[in-house]
Amino acid sequence: MKLVNAAWVAKYSVTSGREVYEMSRIGKTPIPITSGVEVSINGPHLEIKGPKGTLDHTIPEGITLEHKEETVFVHSENDERRLKALHGLTRSLINNMVIGVTEGYRKELQLVGVGYRVQAKGKTNLELQLGFSHPVNVAAPDGIEFDVPSPTELNIIGIDKQIVGQVAADIRALKKPEPYKGKGIRYVGEHIIRKAGKAVK
Repeated sequence: MKLVNAAWVAKYSVTSGREVYEMSRIGKTPIPITSGVEVSINGPHLEIKGPKGTLDHTIPEGITLEHKEETVFVHSENDERRLKALHGLTRSLINNMVIGVTEGYRKELQLVGVGYRVQAKGKTNLELQLGFSHPVNVAAPDGIEFDVPSPTELNIIGIDKQIVGQVAADIRALKKPEPYKGKGIRYVGEHIIRKAGKAVK
């Protein structure tokens, strides 16, 4: 008879036809609250204030928060698969909020191509030349600022990680890097898979 690992049985034992999962390892990790950050929990509503601004989040049903001194703990009502996923996700989102209101987030873009350039129109508006017959104007949503160190460099800055990433993705989508010469808008450090051009006979 083949021996079965006891830990495996405990983790994947079946009760009433459903698998029972251990609590999320990410979710049970405490979230440190740095100096200068205020945490307010009102039922499912969470608000975090810091030197760079304020963020709020609605906690999903089945997940609860506990604030003790300079630490926030995330708890789930049970270890069902759905709540296990939400447990880790909620912990990650809250941790991102703490980093956002203290340090902020930044995405760096680079324009590659002859005549491709970007010009700042204040901190919340851009004018881009991308090889079209007309310039492309971009306005930042609330909480986002643009920094243009040079005509071919663009930084998106904000406290909400998701919004910073989405704005960067939207701007990149205006002129995605093409695979032959690599012309377009790319993330700094992004590797573009190149294709060989047609051979001339």
